[in-house]
Amino acid sequence: MPMAERTAEVTWEGDLLHGNGQLSLVSSGILTNTGVSWPARTEQPGGKTSPEELLAAAHASCYAMALSAALARRGTPPVRLHITATCVLDPKEGGGVRVSTMNLHVRGQVPGLDQAGFEEAARAGEQGCPISNAIRNNVTINLTAELA
Repeated sequence: MPMAERTAEVTWEGDLLHGNGQLSLVSSGILTNTGVSWPARTEQPGGKTSPEELLAAAHASCYAMALSAALARRGTPPVRLHITATCVLDPKEGGGVRVSTMNLHVRGQVPGLDQAGFEEAARAGEQGCPISNAIRNNVTINLTAELA
């Protein structure tokens, strides 16, 4: 039996370049009828989101949880972690596009750790992050860690 299941849905109308979609996070209801479109993906968001932005949000929040757990297991729980995740969409060889890279940057306030210890914990957190593990070997994950 799964530990958790979450559902999102999209209704799309029109072709790729001129169409629009409405995204709803069904399980939480936190986003309802949020616009998605190709221009929001590749140009300016214009008040809409994209799959890449949602993937970056999922990765940042998942990594924050994984890193806080890794730090607590080491006996150095964080006071504060600030994670920025940037998801990169690139042209794919042979046509189309692909998510090629996820850049994770974490700045942490962690008493009892020096920079080297924080970097080690940051790598351990990334290895234990379910979203990292879902995209690993398909998406390059770059991690930068710095103490506040």
